[in-house]
Amino acid sequence: MDPSAPVKPVFKPFVPATESRPELTARALILGALFGVLFGAVTVYVGLRAGLTVAASIPISVLSISILRAFGKASILENNIVQTTGNAGQSIASGVIFTLPALIFLGFDLESSRIFALALFGGWLGVLFMIPLRRQLIVDEHDTLIYPEGTACADVLMAGERGGSFASRVFLGLGLGGLYTLFQNDNLFALWPSQPDYQPNLGAQHLLKGSAIRADCTPEYLGVGYIIGVRVAAIMLAGGVFSWLVLMPAIYFFGSHLSGPLYPGTVPVKDMSPSDLWRTYVRPMGAGAVAAAGLITLLRTLPTIVGALTQGLKKTGSKLAAALPSRTEHDLPPSVVFGGSALLILLMFLFLQFKPVPGAYVGPLANAAAALLIAVFGFLFVTVSARIVGIVGSSASPVSGMTIATLMATCAIFLVKGWTAPAFGALAITIGGVVCIAASNAGDTSQDLKTGYLIGATPWKQQLALIFGVIVCIFSIGATLNAMNRGLEQFQRMIKPIALSLAQLPDGVQDEGAFPRDRITLTRRSEAPPVAPPGAAGASLSKALPTVTNAQGKEEVPNANQLILLNAIGSSTIDDGKYLYNPATGQIEIQWIQGIGSEKAAAPQGRLMATVINGILSRKLPWTLVLLGVALVIVVELLGVRSLTFAVGAYLSIATTLAIFVGGVMRWMVDQAMIQHHAKAAAARHEAYLKRLVEAQRAYFTSLPGERRTTATVYPAGAKPARTHAAIHPGFLEAHPEFIPFEGFDPTNPEHFDPVTGFPIPTSVTPALDTESEISPGSLYASGLIAAGGIVGLIGVCVKLLEGLSEQRGGHWQLFRFNPANPLHRDWVSILMFALLAFSLYYFARKPLDAEKR
Repeated sequence: MDPSAPVKPVFKPFVPATESRPELTARALILGALFGVLFGAVTVYVGLRAGLTVAASIPISVLSISILRAFGKASILENNIVQTTGNAGQSIASGVIFTLPALIFLGFDLESSRIFALALFGGWLGVLFMIPLRRQLIVDEHDTLIYPEGTACADVLMAGERGGSFASRVFLGLGLGGLYTLFQNDNLFALWPSQPDYQPNLGAQHLLKGSAIRADCTPEYLGVGYIIGVRVAAIMLAGGVFSWLVLMPAIYFFGSHLSGPLYPGTVPVKDMSPSDLWRTYVRPMGAGAVAAAGLITLLRTLPTIVGALTQGLKKTGSKLAAALPSRTEHDLPPSVVFGGSALLILLMFLFLQFKPVPGAYVGPLANAAAALLIAVFGFLFVTVSARIVGIVGSSASPVSGMTIATLMATCAIFLVKGWTAPAFGALAITIGGVVCIAASNAGDTSQDLKTGYLIGATPWKQQLALIFGVIVCIFSIGATLNAMNRGLEQFQRMIKPIALSLAQLPDGVQDEGAFPRDRITLTRRSEAPPVAPPGAAGASLSKALPTVTNAQGKEEVPNANQLILLNAIGSSTIDDGKYLYNPATGQIEIQWIQGIGSEKAAAPQGRLMATVINGILSRKLPWTLVLLGVALVIVVELLGVRSLTFAVGAYLSIATTLAIFVGGVMRWMVDQAMIQHHAKAAAARHEAYLKRLVEAQRAYFTSLPGERRTTATVYPAGAKPARTHAAIHPGFLEAHPEFIPFEGFDPTNPEHFDPVTGFPIPTSVTPALDTESEISPGSLYASGLIAAGGIVGLIGVCVKLLEGLSEQRGGHWQLFRFNPANPLHRDWVSILMFALLAFSLYYFARKPLDAEKR
């Protein structure tokens, strides 16, 4: 060791290792479990709708500080256990929604037991595989790996310990956002439209027909847009504008003159609404764009991944058995890590063996290989994820790219083995899903452990809290997935019925037997005439299965169990999805639009995974559209824009991206207001500084030995002290260091002086914007809006499920809703109310937390 090298200072946590405080308490675990259930469900709801997830550790920490304080004195270590336990819900939910919705797109149901098992295996693997890496990544590389979310969370916890209170801003967002959602949500009171919609159709030439401008005016989108900022939100909106205002009108313009359908559509373009055009043509192109952008992101980060893996494995083995006497250095023992990992591999094998995907039973040897494959890819990408999030944060970690790599390798093996049936696609997503969940949870686990390291937590207690949090949160995650899939579903008449014979079904169409429900409610197409053309679906349905009108004026099919459920996957004649076939007329008359995958819950990452699997195994994708998406991404990359954000925006509905953009604009407005505020404050400080400087210089010059002279002699008539940089006496700043305007100030450097006045310029006069942190007033209020939109939105989904259950039992219970004919059910009212909510975000983001009572 070089003796001349500077000695690295010893890190001292907020709570010394020698000090013991309450930490892994029952109340901390219970409160953390409640937050895990809550934020896990909210993450599923928001992530499926917006395609984005937001870190939950900051809001949980803020709420925990306030709640535990109400029950008596709380320890900072207790609050850390609460956020550690609760944050598991958000991280597991992120991995789940990125992958498991692909099962729906592959034509399979979301089985609760499968979701539970995969989330549990992946979540625990992420924790266990991270434990051996903690000392190297968190301790040894403390100064190298920042872990931004973990560091910000530690700042919140330490501020709360010192007496700071931030929870009121989160609660304010929760209250106002929840009240707004009650009246905005279609499933609740629906006082005004939830989604203003304008469909251009200008002039005799029908200019821009096929396009739509709409915004899903929800508080969660507003909050997400604020947190991600205007730059990312604008790129997302650019993708939406391209799809909805360029591509879709072009498709209608060129395709409206065709008498028959345009592949992959099954009805003529002229009969399609904007939503039909989006489902049929934009989604395949968007999925290709997202897949290409994900691969580019993966290739771009490949050197980092290789370096992370290499460095992560170097020191792991040598430090497992080291004696760690300090409280802040105790991890769970290696026996738990390796024993638990081996047990999980065994459980995965047993699950694949005794709970196989229907139609994809491959035998014990292949199941054992699949379990080992999960373990290998899991440890690989857990190592990579844990290091990358230390540099770029959890939100920028390329988890999707890692999952794509896993799926491509798995599907390549399946292709060699000849396992190309649709069921093997579900098996592939099973493997990829566990790996994705493990990588996602490992990233957030490392952030939590960084927080614990900074505040002086006990690692093994945090790790136990994480394991406990995984168990609890997966119940709400699976339930929310199924609730959204059922609560947001729609049954719509086909624009044009499709005649076929059950004895000779087209390729890719499967007969799944009688539809299991007795009664369904038909949803009118918002962009098309509510009544089907004569002789089409409406007439035949009325003839075979009479419909009734319920108390809400909606059309119901009371004997839906007489219909046959058909499942189309990779068919060249019928779009992928589920349909109801009427045996009496020999036609497909109703389309069953699943909630997940619809415009209100697009699940772009899940669609991406299904596209990758279908592309390799079935090779029946609409490749023209997919390759158009790939070409679009290449163009965007050549323009110097990160393409993944643009691709996700091109895939999502413009209703989502436009609402998110409004939140981004609010962030930009707040930033501009902050610049002006800081500039004015700095100018005032500078003026006061100059006054003190003048007086100090006069006093200094008149007190110099042998140079006692009048001020007029020192400063000729009309001159001012420090008028030029040469006027500052060399010894003045040495005698008065408090007047050094900024670090690195050089009184002999003309650039450090205002060219007009000649006065020193502190950097604060023209400050670089101190961008809002995750604990700023605006970010806390936005977090409250996100939570409110998710919670109340989920309540609306549950209400709709209860109404459906009542219908199934012959009842007619319905929540009170305002009549659509009420004077406030107008698009301009929806826009006005959303603008008021956005203004509240702008107002409270500018109101400093210090002004509040603490």
